[in-house]
Amino acid sequence: MQLAYSIFLFLHSITRWLVVIAGVLALGKAIWGWFGKKEWNKVDDRLGLIYMIGMDVQVMLGLILYFFLSPYSLAAFKDFGAAMRNTELRFWGIEHISMMITALALTHIGRSLSKKAGEADAKHKRAAIFFTIAMLVIVASIPWARPLFFLP
Repeated sequence: MQLAYSIFLFLHSITRWLVVIAGVLALGKAIWGWFGKKEWNKVDDRLGLIYMIGMDVQVMLGLILYFFLSPYSLAAFKDFGAAMRNTELRFWGIEHISMMITALALTHIGRSLSKKAGEADAKHKRAAIFFTIAMLVIVASIPWARPLFFLP
C-alpha cells in the first residue's frame, strides 16, 4: 500500500507541473488572442485540449489517492467531524479535492464554451475568463508547503 501511495503521489506531483505549464500556455494564448484581436486557430484549440486532458489525468490520479491510498483522506473518512477541526486533514479531506474538482469543471466549461462561440473574439474571451478562474483555483489549492516534486 505504501509503495502504491508513493508511486501515485509521485505521478500526481509531476503531473501538477505539466498541468500548470499547459494552463499557463492555454491561458496566455487566450488572453493574447482576445486582446490582440487574433483569429482562433488550431494552436488555440490544441492548447485548451492539452490543458483539459492534463486536468483530467491529474484529477483521476488525485481521486485514486483520495479514495484508496492517501493516509490523510483515509484518516479524514474515519471521523469527518474531527477532521474539520484539524487544519491538515480538512485541507486534504475537503478543501483540496473540492477546489480541484471545481477547477476541472471550470476548465471543461471554458473549453466547451470557447468551442461553441461563433466569433474568434468570443472564443478567446471565454477561454481566457474560465481558464483564468480555473488557474486561480488551482494555485490556491496547490499544497505549497510540500516539496515541489515528491520523490518516493
